[in-house]
Amino acid sequence: MWPEWIKPCKIVATPKTFWNTSAMSTSLLIGKSDALQFLLPEYANRHGLVAGATGTGKTITLQVLAEAFSEIGVPVFAADVKGDLSGISQPGTASPKLIERAARNGLPDWSPCANPVVFWDVFGKSGHPVRATVSEMGPTLLGRLLDLSDVQEAVLQLVFKYCDDYGLLLIDFKDLRAALMFVADNAKQLGSEYGLVSAASVGAIQRSLIGLDADGAEHFFGEPALELEDFMLCEPGGRGIINVLAADVLYQKPRLYATFLLWLLSELFEQLPEAGDLEKPKLVFFFDEAHLLFKDAPKALVEKVEQVVRLIRSKGVGVYFITQNPLDLPESVLGQLGNRVQHALRAFTPRDQKAVKSAAETFRPNPKFSTAEVITTLGVGEALVSTLQAGGVPGIVEQTRIRPPRSRMGAITPDERALALTRSPFKGKYDTVIDRESAFEMLDGGDPNAAAAPASPPPESAPASTGSTLGNWWEKMTQSAPTAPAPAPTTATSTRRQLPTPPPVPAPRAPAAPRPSNRQGVVEAAVKSVIRSAGSQVGREVGRQLLRGVLGSLVKSR
Repeated sequence: MWPEWIKPCKIVATPKTFWNTSAMSTSLLIGKSDALQFLLPEYANRHGLVAGATGTGKTITLQVLAEAFSEIGVPVFAADVKGDLSGISQPGTASPKLIERAARNGLPDWSPCANPVVFWDVFGKSGHPVRATVSEMGPTLLGRLLDLSDVQEAVLQLVFKYCDDYGLLLIDFKDLRAALMFVADNAKQLGSEYGLVSAASVGAIQRSLIGLDADGAEHFFGEPALELEDFMLCEPGGRGIINVLAADVLYQKPRLYATFLLWLLSELFEQLPEAGDLEKPKLVFFFDEAHLLFKDAPKALVEKVEQVVRLIRSKGVGVYFITQNPLDLPESVLGQLGNRVQHALRAFTPRDQKAVKSAAETFRPNPKFSTAEVITTLGVGEALVSTLQAGGVPGIVEQTRIRPPRSRMGAITPDERALALTRSPFKGKYDTVIDRESAFEMLDGGDPNAAAAPASPPPESAPASTGSTLGNWWEKMTQSAPTAPAPAPTTATSTRRQLPTPPPVPAPRAPAAPRPSNRQGVVEAAVKSVIRSAGSQVGREVGRQLLRGVLGSLVKSR
């Protein structure tokens, strides 16, 4: 069973009424204007946008949407940048004011309720560690993370290609450093097959790795690596698990934060099978502070994000961007976001005024009011809402009061977080680092033939989950942490090519006999100086006479 700290929560709508889109279901209720405003689950994977200035209620809207998806059995992943989203794991407080507000905004039977939440943290302090191997990250995203130039990224791709060819596992930073050093030391031998590698490019990559170490990024690379199916599970009662990433420290390292979330999206896109149009998404992904993904990003990376966002819909994943200003996102990405919740914007600067105008123009207009004027006058907890209706048609924008969440609004205490971690179904699975034989061990000591032995097989991973409740899920989650597989014997015969042998180190030369000194004495130097001075004077006089003679003959001839 799910741990007792998650108490049973009343599911607002039954499956019979929930799947009838003509009936008004409160499962995905956003709030109320003149009528109740819903997000239809069959169009939730068409992505969305939650935008607004600081303090206008974006986090509460995120919390409302996350717990609504969880109630209908959809797993959720959300980044908690400020720490106040963690309250979604605890029941809210029933105050008269909150109950009255809930009834006014479409929830007459509001009651406090906790949600099944698992906390994650790249640095392993406020949640279960999240790790990936260097190979999984790949040279393109890693080059973005290291802020490499095109030439340096090409060198990194060469290193990855070389390691793939010879079975060198790139798991953590020390593996990548060892591979870089080996390629640099054997650049001449590898040049004919892989291309030339300059020591300057390798040195620049190494320096960037040192900078990432200072930011703590090394904690992200290693094993056991995250299994994406652990993000796509439901608890035995049928509610989707809400995975909360503690990003209050990660957010202070924007490049690492953006690269990690983009890697997660890319992995979901590559691993999940095609699903087509589903009754509800397999997973909903909330990307807070989304502007960090596109800040100073090269064109190739923006195109990659656009491709993933456009195509991951068919894998059953919905992506929701949370940002302050809609202009923070490229137009090619904004065009993919069909469900929109726009909180208040302030028009203090020309850029703000442009953002207000652009945001207003993206909505289907409502003849009852001017969208551009209302955006600047919305109060806290109010928003302009437009979601996809039957047939995928954008609905008319409505000024909406966002309903209150059923969970706590605000951060949890350290003791509550610690208790949640001790009762987590993933306790012990990712907490212990595994360091198996990889490129560092195989290249240790500069042995070029170390990779001739077959590499250790990677840990077996289960097939991707479909997001439904798993029959033996709890038994699987309560197993002990995986142990490191035994390294393969180095005496086995390999079918791989042998690595090129580096040239032998030349023997040191015998010390040469000292050459006779060419240093001049004082007398010798003085005599030579006098001779050079006299010679130069004579030469200048002869030159002047010759020049005058030549010019005179030219004049006479004329």
